[in-house]
Amino acid sequence: MSETFFWSFCDDYLELVKDRAHGNNGESGAASAKATLALALSIQLRLFAPFLPFVTEEVWSWWQEGSVHLALWPTVDEVAIKGDADPQILSDTAVVLSGIRKAKSEAKLSMRTDVASAVVAGDADTVKRVAEAADDLRAAGRVLDLMFSPGIGEGLAVEVTL
Repeated sequence: MSETFFWSFCDDYLELVKDRAHGNNGESGAASAKATLALALSIQLRLFAPFLPFVTEEVWSWWQEGSVHLALWPTVDEVAIKGDADPQILSDTAVVLSGIRKAKSEAKLSMRTDVASAVVAGDADTVKRVAEAADDLRAAGRVLDLMFSPGIGEGLAVEVTL
């Protein structure tokens, strides 16, 4: 596991699901987000344990019995995506969230500043994936009006109006 993954997870995934985990999109959304966060924490603690033994042991003790150092090593089955979910959704949505953050930074605005609108443009498949995470993206980016323009160009482009 790389440190890059950990920081990307914190910067992107945690921010994207925070609103949903607090129950702002209903109980089933909150339950799903919390279950995924618990699994991610468990796996990351087990992977970091050989390198950060005391920190991981302490965090593990807050919510798990026994020692993280005696826990089974994560398996591929544990992290396998179930159903028809597309693993590319997170990385595509993170690109859009990064574009929104960049616009705020360049305008020297707080990340808590509301965005009047954001238009996500790109190839149809990529835009469709991002649209599946629209509620999380609106909440994390504080976007009031989020629009999608599929079929325009390759990859993703984000136009932000503050």
